[in-house]
Amino acid sequence: MKILSFLLKRSFYSLCLLTVVVILNFFLLQMAPGSIVDTIAGEMGGISEKMKVELEQEYGLDKPVVIQLGHYLKKAAHGDLGYSFYIKKDVVNVLWERFPATALLFILSVVISTVLGTILGNLASIKPDGLFSAAVTTFSLAAHSAPAFWLGILLLLCFGIWIPIFPVSGMISMKLTAEGGTFWEYTKDITMHLILPLTTLSLIYLAHYSRLARASMLEVLKTDYIRTARAKGLPEHTIIFKHALRNALLPVITATGIRLGQVFSGAVVVEAVFGWPGLGQLAFQSVLRRDYPVVMGILIFATLIVIVANMLTDLAYRIIDPRIRTS
Repeated sequence: MKILSFLLKRSFYSLCLLTVVVILNFFLLQMAPGSIVDTIAGEMGGISEKMKVELEQEYGLDKPVVIQLGHYLKKAAHGDLGYSFYIKKDVVNVLWERFPATALLFILSVVISTVLGTILGNLASIKPDGLFSAAVTTFSLAAHSAPAFWLGILLLLCFGIWIPIFPVSGMISMKLTAEGGTFWEYTKDITMHLILPLTTLSLIYLAHYSRLARASMLEVLKTDYIRTARAKGLPEHTIIFKHALRNALLPVITATGIRLGQVFSGAVVVEAVFGWPGLGQLAFQSVLRRDYPVVMGILIFATLIVIVANMLTDLAYRIIDPRIRTS
């Protein structure tokens, strides 16, 4: 019952938060210079004033902003996120077409960076003054300070051009798209295209989690109950992985939930660099085209990811820490 009450309460707060985010983003996009009509006019080399007025009426841009917001909220409440002015499709369908590519990159990067970063940080904390700990710290500082676009371009040059091991753009090679292939051929081809963008996105956040896990474990190892366990003569690996790891994981779980939104925003840059056909690339293109219904749909989707991630983080806290579970 406590968990059910917690979920209902958080769901209500999340709905309120989502509504506020939608309203703020709507007004921010309305304040941005230009519209889809300007994009169409630019691509056509200019249009008449009469045609401009007709296009604004067709897209509903001639109405007051408050009226446009009311119509949008009413449609969004029924799952209708609008119509893409540029792609000429429903926004929901456009997002679902691009979602699998982003989900593949996003989920794998979160899992790899969190798990591997936690393992490296915990191993480095065993001998904090040792060579391995120094190497992990140096790597973490270097990777954490590198901008995503710079790291992506560097990997692209090294392993896509100078040493051409991996494809440099897209998700599936043009030859396989044209000629077709077996399931395993598609799997191999997608994996080869995925390695560089996945490495770029994972390295940056892996560095953060390794530093956080190392600092958290070092703090836990100084507590009284760890000293008591050592005084009882328990093996060091039992102390670290059975007694200390649970408490040391709490800051990592918190950071994972908070940084999911940052990982998604990082995916926008990475997808733009590598031409990965996901929501990040779609967001970048939609901003340039001023296709604001698509931009709004992506912002709502990103907000939902952060909200769900925070709810899952709170649930994970209750599972790992009995004190929170019974409070």
